[in-house]
Amino acid sequence: MKQARQIWNTMRTAFAPTFAFIVVSFFLGSALFGANGLLAGVEYRQQLEVRAKKLAELRQEKAVIANRVALLDPQKANPDLVDELVRRELGLAHPDEVIIPLN
Repeated sequence: MKQARQIWNTMRTAFAPTFAFIVVSFFLGSALFGANGLLAGVEYRQQLEVRAKKLAELRQEKAVIANRVALLDPQKANPDLVDELVRRELGLAHPDEVIIPLN
């Protein structure tokens, strides 16, 4: 009986530090390996670089499209561009013309 009580007292004494160690270990592990942890920052930086390159490509493509839209303005349309679009969309090329697609 005395030995059982001694074991119980030892377990009660060790419970609080063990529980605290488990809780601290959990939070430390989350801080290092979690979704927003220190090690996830490396992956976030790599994603940021990839997306910055993609953004630059999209901005360049947007500028090209904006230029073509400006050339199609009804008030001052570029005749060459209008002719190119009409011939391509409607298939109105003459038999002796050579059409070179740019895309």
